[in-house]
Amino acid sequence: MKTTLAILGFVLIFLWYLSFSATRLDRLHHRVETSWANLDGLLQRRAAIALEIARSDIADPASSLLLTAAAYQAREARLEYRSQAESGLSGALGLLLADGQSNARAAEKALLTELSALTDKIRIAIALHVDAVTSTHNVRSKVIFRVFRLAGTAPLPVTYEFETDVL
Repeated sequence: MKTTLAILGFVLIFLWYLSFSATRLDRLHHRVETSWANLDGLLQRRAAIALEIARSDIADPASSLLLTAAAYQAREARLEYRSQAESGLSGALGLLLADGQSNARAAEKALLTELSALTDKIRIAIALHVDAVTSTHNVRSKVIFRVFRLAGTAPLPVTYEFETDVL
């Protein structure tokens, strides 16, 4: 009788642990999705500001064309091509900002200030996203999560190349 109760207690505690672990992993996956949504929104805003800069007097016609193409490509790229598109936009902005800040007027300086503030937010969002992905990878690599398939059918989260080279 005592051994049966002990085994039953052990099984209940183990089932509780599995449930707790699955809930924890679900929260980590939600954190990855939330951090990606935040990062995606900031990147979309950066592309919109890049388009505004391309239409301003900061950019000469050739730079404007290059920046417009890079911004539209970054906004419209499918997920598998997003990394190259965001890297291209970062490069185009970097080239333009290296040349164009000296002759900017007040309205254009406001755009450049907004872009600078947004770039800082993007860096923070990237750090949060990479941390969420790393935490999820660490938890999913544990034996108990693999043996009992606690991740279910959720895909393994990934980071992208552009997360290392944003302005």
